[in-house]
Amino acid sequence: MPTPPDELTREVVGLFAAINRRYLQESETAAAAHELTPLQAKALLATETPVPMRRIADRLHAEPSNVTAIIDRLAARGLVERQADPADRRVKLVAATEAGRTVAADLRTRMPFADAPLDRLSTEQRESLRELLQLIVET
Repeated sequence: MPTPPDELTREVVGLFAAINRRYLQESETAAAAHELTPLQAKALLATETPVPMRRIADRLHAEPSNVTAIIDRLAARGLVERQADPADRRVKLVAATEAGRTVAADLRTRMPFADAPLDRLSTEQRESLRELLQLIVET
């Protein structure tokens, strides 16, 4: 039978939950200001420079087939466009339009925590945090 978590573990898990809540609330509020879902907003932010659909899917932690529908909705609103990759015409890149870049800039302004939640940490602290989180994920 597993032992119940100690007080420190409960506190750390509670902090993870608080960070997640703050991130989600800020993202949802910013996206709603533009009548976007949080995933649409995140996809738009990923297209500030032209990127392949695969990279957007990786950033959203989603299947590329699901990302296609999100990009279709953004394109229908004139926020992104598909273009051929100059290096490989078989690959389609997705890029924010001028209107999309304007919305993306506003999203970033409305999401200071979600856009950069680790800003208060030094590079060394971020690296340590990454290593610790990797240890947790790998168990």
